[in-house]
Amino acid sequence: MKEQILSALKNSDDYISGEALSKSLGITRSAVWKNISQLKKDGYIIDSVTNKGYKLQNDFNMIDYEKVMDDFKCDNIGKKLIILKSTDSTNNELKRLAALDEESGTVVVSEVQTSGRGRFGRQWESDKGGLYFSFLLRTDLPPSNIASITLAAGYAVCLAVREYTGLDARIKWPNDIIVENRKICGILTEMAAQSDRLDYIITGIGINVNNTVFPDEIKNKASSVFLETNQNTDKSDFFRTVLTYLDRVISSFLISISIDDMDNFKKLCATLGREVSVKRGESILTGTAKDITPFGELVIETKDSRNIIISSGEVTVQGIY
Repeated sequence: MKEQILSALKNSDDYISGEALSKSLGITRSAVWKNISQLKKDGYIIDSVTNKGYKLQNDFNMIDYEKVMDDFKCDNIGKKLIILKSTDSTNNELKRLAALDEESGTVVVSEVQTSGRGRFGRQWESDKGGLYFSFLLRTDLPPSNIASITLAAGYAVCLAVREYTGLDARIKWPNDIIVENRKICGILTEMAAQSDRLDYIITGIGINVNNTVFPDEIKNKASSVFLETNQNTDKSDFFRTVLTYLDRVISSFLISISIDDMDNFKKLCATLGREVSVKRGESILTGTAKDITPFGELVIETKDSRNIIISSGEVTVQGIY
């Protein structure tokens, strides 16, 4: 019944009286009030005005299942959507589900993460303004291909941000999306594997959407869609666009990476052509980022004209951040 009341509120541009709801749904006005109260506890913003009734207010930060998934068609990413109010991290949530044989293509999204994290165990600030989600992929790809999954996901998110917002989003190899040299998105891919095959891949994505405040240590490096456009973004609409691009790009990647996709990725990669330094253990390698391989590796030309291929490591790009 709660879902029916929510649907009636969504489909109305004006207030609906409790009496009208009770008659149309065949329940008492007391039952209407109880269900409205439960919807408010679920996070929906509903105005209640004497002699007028109830009206659903748009909450840009809520993920609306119907808005995201209605008539959503996919091949790989988005076969199932699980929406949470809060979790430690969406990657952790999917790991727990994967242990229970959760199907490939499942997506978990949460309004808040209490222990969100990025690469190298860094904490990812996860307040209600951001979009935090992970997808589960079961595939026959070899474990060595995990790096290119991150690049494919980053490419998809970058395309979605550019289409939905009009912002000049760029990719910082290997896992960040930046706008005007400030980070708005981070990606973390983890896997469970045997020696020769993957059990599953989980890719977590955090996008600063309506965030307005960041901790002091990152406030000069971080931004959000809101700060760059000066307007709120409907996270449900935006999320649907992101999932659409993710499914298209990942589905293509699982077959083979096309020359066009690689060329377009490189055009959007802010790392290429810049001076970079890579921390690998206790040593630091410096040079110019020259190319990206089909396996997602970064090719660096050193000062003595050697080409070094980097598949992992902490990369600092001159002129970014």
